[in-house]
Amino acid sequence: MATVDNSLRSTGPAHGGRIALAAALAAVVIIVLLRTAGASIGVSAVSGLAAAGAAVLALWPRSGAASESPGAAEIVERPDPPYALVLESLSDPVLLASDQGEENGEPRLVFANAAARELLRLQRSDGLLAGHLRNPRVLEAVDEALHGRIESEAVFEEGGARERVWRAIARPLPSDGPERLALLCMRDETDARRNERMRADFLANASHELRTPLASLTGFIETLRGHAKDDLAAQGRFLAIMTQQAQRMSRLIDDLLSLSRIELNEHIAPGGELDLGLAVTDVLDALGPIAEERHVRIETRTPPAGAAVIVGDRDQIIQVIQNLVDNGIKYAGEGGKVTIEVQSDLGIEEAIRARSQAGARLSLLSPDRGRPLRYAALTVADSGPGIAREFLPRLSERFYRVEGQKGAYAGTGLGLAIVKHIVNRHRGGLMVESAEGEGAAFTAYFPRPVEG
Repeated sequence: MATVDNSLRSTGPAHGGRIALAAALAAVVIIVLLRTAGASIGVSAVSGLAAAGAAVLALWPRSGAASESPGAAEIVERPDPPYALVLESLSDPVLLASDQGEENGEPRLVFANAAARELLRLQRSDGLLAGHLRNPRVLEAVDEALHGRIESEAVFEEGGARERVWRAIARPLPSDGPERLALLCMRDETDARRNERMRADFLANASHELRTPLASLTGFIETLRGHAKDDLAAQGRFLAIMTQQAQRMSRLIDDLLSLSRIELNEHIAPGGELDLGLAVTDVLDALGPIAEERHVRIETRTPPAGAAVIVGDRDQIIQVIQNLVDNGIKYAGEGGKVTIEVQSDLGIEEAIRARSQAGARLSLLSPDRGRPLRYAALTVADSGPGIAREFLPRLSERFYRVEGQKGAYAGTGLGLAIVKHIVNRHRGGLMVESAEGEGAAFTAYFPRPVEG
């Protein structure tokens, strides 16, 4: 039998509590909207605006309230209050905490908008706040807002392979009743923190890596202006070296800028689709002449067209393939061999399975294991000198070069770092296998589109 909700017409303490909660919700909306717009507003002004909003919320019929006419037998559905719809539409997570309703006075969650429910994976918007949000600094900030009546902030990082940084702002809300309420707003500062880190890393790494070719160019310029100014043979030799150093600086800057662009959007998953096997064919069309020039033989094993479709950004996937194949050609050496294999419809265990029992094997990047996905994998193996076990963990670091190979193979030291960040953006994984004297194999695997 349907129940009739006459609570909106009741009086007394319960009614006062609803008015207080309504005022708090109104204040939430006003504070968030004004803060989003960059406005500054005092507490007294907020209280007045909240009181006006409270009147609307308190008198607004609840969703699912029954008709009050005698003999009413069915529920009359009514729209949600306007303020609730506004809160649900906010892109920033917003929560409301209370100091009543639970033992020991621990903060209790009384409201969470859609963004907050998605961030915290909430099934319900009630219960102890500590049961949904376990970061001690954020809980301490809420406690200060509830009991100390002061605004407080906390910065915390969300776990997982794709690091995200959040700033939580807790502030007390005006209330006339015994219940104390606090507003908790969260702001995603991932982009801002990443930009700061990228600028610092760029300056440090670029200054270090550019110092050597710049010093070389300066030295040759001084020589050409001095005793070699009339030596045509020396001029030709020095100019050739200067050209190589200038090209090295150009490649370095290009790679740094490419890495910076990738990191900027690394937390945003791509939405397109492409065939991994066809992408390999396109890369080989470009790198084939380089392999022939170095007498490196390339063998490919790819599935039929359409069998290895993945979710990804085509340009970035092309860059992954190009970097891995270019490294393979470089390290295979004169008369060596590079094997490129594309496999499709693999489970996570199949994607990371070892190709051989010899040598060392290490995962440089693993995807978050949530729902089961199918993957397509690209493996590039070379017949070069291989990599010792102790050097494997650092292969994807910026500017890292294996000891003993720094001078033998030209490069900026950024190729695998770029590969790792692209694969991470695509929610994939990266494996390396190597045995000294037997070459190295890199496997990048990417999720396939989810059917249905």
